[in-house]
Amino acid sequence: MANSLTICFLVFLLCVCADGARQVPCTINTNNGRLLWSSDSDVGICKSMVETQGYSCEEHTVTTTDGYILSLQRIPAGRSGVTADKPPVLLQHGLLVDATTWLVNTPDKSLGFILADNGYDVWLANTRGTKYSSGHTSLSPSDPAYWDWSWDELAAYDLPASVQYVHGQTGQNLHYVGHSLGTLMALAAFSRQQSLNMIRSAALLSPIAYLDQITTLLGKAAANSMIGDVTINIYYHTLTSNRDKNLSHGVLIVRFFLTGPPCCISPSTMDAVANYGPQPTATKNMLHLAQMVRQGTIAMYDYGRDDDNNEHYGQPTPPVYNMASIPNDLPLFLAYGGQDYISDPADVQTLIGTLNDHDANKLVVLYRKEYAHLDFILAGNANQVVYDPIMGFFSLN
Repeated sequence: MANSLTICFLVFLLCVCADGARQVPCTINTNNGRLLWSSDSDVGICKSMVETQGYSCEEHTVTTTDGYILSLQRIPAGRSGVTADKPPVLLQHGLLVDATTWLVNTPDKSLGFILADNGYDVWLANTRGTKYSSGHTSLSPSDPAYWDWSWDELAAYDLPASVQYVHGQTGQNLHYVGHSLGTLMALAAFSRQQSLNMIRSAALLSPIAYLDQITTLLGKAAANSMIGDVTINIYYHTLTSNRDKNLSHGVLIVRFFLTGPPCCISPSTMDAVANYGPQPTATKNMLHLAQMVRQGTIAMYDYGRDDDNNEHYGQPTPPVYNMASIPNDLPLFLAYGGQDYISDPADVQTLIGTLNDHDANKLVVLYRKEYAHLDFILAGNANQVVYDPIMGFFSLN
């Protein structure tokens, strides 16, 4: 039964890649270590999402120390054309999406545009394996070795590379905003003292550190089954654009079911989101997240055998990320919702408990009882109830 639920879960995620009225191959092949969706469009984020709204935009790339070539987009000025006069802000997306997540709403409701219009130098990060960060110095996405990573590597390589690049380009320390997996990357990196000398503050939306109290039954079933043994190849094509839109909306509702019922996402925003398919990630990454659900810990990837863990870590069990090791004077803004099935309030309270010794004037916690996981990036009122407080927090740090 659990394996059946897992397959349903993966199929639903796949179906989100409905794209216009053309045939789209959607493939999960976990035997060679990847969850890979394909797409035939290579128009960059700047041209497709930013310049169309009247903003200037720059495309950048940075190479991680383990060879992955990541794309970043920079919005150096507001729509008025006035150049940013406030510090840089790096926005890091969550799982199965890319930087478009910060731009998909209208400019007055999308955090990327709001920050630019308020004078911040906005930088958008895209993790390895996503559509615009699929390059590597020696590997191809068709190579199994390309997908041999989990969020351990996102925290150890991707985040430091992006932070250092923005710091080098601007000559300034930066604010960081992460959602979902983007918060886990930051918490893991900060707990190991990475990049802290270049960070002014961090705002973490739907923070993930502990996952053992998630309330979605389907998510628990997926985590407790053998995801890595599943191989699925699915091909479908849409018959008409209207049918494609209906399919995308249906799958979007399934995503809401998995992550929590949103309170404040408009039909027009649902239309916009339905135009963007899910982004690839590594099977190993999904397995690592499943380990967090099963084991109730925030630790490095567990290879399953003492000998294998010894080979990688020099000890039989994976090293733990100690949240209490995050410096007490690092300004943190944590925002979570009462309807979130992934960043469950009980798990967030566990995280907050590990930060008991944090300087009181350096820790801000925002709780929205009506918010679910996706509201923090897509809700129509997030500009007022989440983004305004974030900018107020930035102004103090």
